[in-house]
Amino acid sequence: MLVYRIGKTKYARDITGEGARINGGRWNHIGTPCCYSSESRALALLEYTVNVNIDDIPRALSITTFDIPARAIHTIKISELPGDWKQDPAPASTCDFGTQLLHTLKHLIIRFPSVIIPNEWNYIINPLHADRSLIKIVDTADFVYDLRIKRK
Repeated sequence: MLVYRIGKTKYARDITGEGARINGGRWNHIGTPCCYSSESRALALLEYTVNVNIDDIPRALSITTFDIPARAIHTIKISELPGDWKQDPAPASTCDFGTQLLHTLKHLIIRFPSVIIPNEWNYIINPLHADRSLIKIVDTADFVYDLRIKRK
């Protein structure tokens, strides 16, 4: 199965989860590595857009395509999520929830509903999992961000 991530070009081939470890995210606390990706290029762009300030968008962006094994995906249902999972900024409850799942090392990939479009899915890759070698980078390509998306 293919999933997509948009990010700085210098990290396009990085699957260590270092960016998320340093900055944290909706589903992980600072200190816990993971790689966020989405089921489509369009959703990856939406997720990137809501999480970046227009002044912080680098010129050198890339879109990375990962091939992930479908058998390694653990799906989280909306009914399993903390009640405040859609809040902005992300509440501690979602960070606690995701971090706990990542640290159990049971799941290589965790499928979460998107906050932006709950009927679409984001895939969090756990770089600490023993089977991380099953994650393959299929392609990386330059990505030009259309600033009309974030115009003030």
